[in-house]
Amino acid sequence: MSHDGANYRVAIAGATGVVGQEFLRILAERKFPISELRLMASARSAGTRIEFAGKELVVEELAQADFAGVDVAFFSAGSSQSEHARRAASQGALVVDNSSAFRMDPNVPLVVPEVNAAAAAAHSGIIANPNCSTIILVAVLAPLERQARIRRVVVSTYQAVSGSGIAAVHELEAQAEADREGRPVEASVYPAPIHRNVIPFVQAFGDDDITTEEWKMVKETRRILDRPDLAVSATCVRVPVLRAHSEAVNIEFEREVSPDEVRAWLAEAPGVRVVDDPARTSFPTPLDAQDGDDVLVGRIRKDPGNPRAIDLWLTGDQLRKGAALNAVQIAEAVLGVAATAG
Repeated sequence: MSHDGANYRVAIAGATGVVGQEFLRILAERKFPISELRLMASARSAGTRIEFAGKELVVEELAQADFAGVDVAFFSAGSSQSEHARRAASQGALVVDNSSAFRMDPNVPLVVPEVNAAAAAAHSGIIANPNCSTIILVAVLAPLERQARIRRVVVSTYQAVSGSGIAAVHELEAQAEADREGRPVEASVYPAPIHRNVIPFVQAFGDDDITTEEWKMVKETRRILDRPDLAVSATCVRVPVLRAHSEAVNIEFEREVSPDEVRAWLAEAPGVRVVDDPARTSFPTPLDAQDGDDVLVGRIRKDPGNPRAIDLWLTGDQLRKGAALNAVQIAEAVLGVAATAG
């Protein structure tokens, strides 16, 4: 991998999407050492001009892009573009891919740096970024698993519309406006209106009528925690929130664990912040997590029906820790780059 001193030649594939835009913000915020930045997207978006660090960059067409000389390529272009991720890796780039294309490939590490950073060392050019809901879940499960082995996890998600891309954000806004004006509320991104509604369906139905998003949470959680036997059940729900996913989680341990123990363990966990004071009605909401890097955790309490189980609530910005931030942290870990906030 060639680079200019401590600076790297970086490419962002899918640069015009919501996650691509978040990559730009995070690279700037963390002062990632960049000697050259190239932006790539579909033919439809090629030619778009985007400003970064005082320079105007022209978006290239991903399908035609040459990755020779690129050190790090962040992909958020969807699993259908996996051939280009492979091509980038074959030309010498370290690829961090945000799609589902490589997550269950045993030859591709699936990494959350606070949880299993060491796994990244086994990469052969591509590292997979987990699903957004999985990332914020395992950030909380992993420090607990290290203290008291987990037997079972039941999770229900409350997923923001921006997880579906900018079209879903526009649809929620358009539906709210139509409702205010007394016009019919029309749905195209989702199978039902999301305004004033919740939809217990994310992505597509798969095996056993479990959605593909739910299967991702089951399989990816097991893989990241290195617990192929772990019982995980997920119900994924879309809610009319613009940004930041939330999750209600029931965790059964192999021994009895107190809420105070869980709070203490999570208070020490990197990337996690406990916001939990019932006496002051203090708990995290998606608005609290929006634009932040930490996964916020609260409502930590005993399961009244199971002495070995704890209920808790967590929320995190799915475009940051759930996507772009985690990918940048992976690159930082592999390259030995220290983030400089500010």
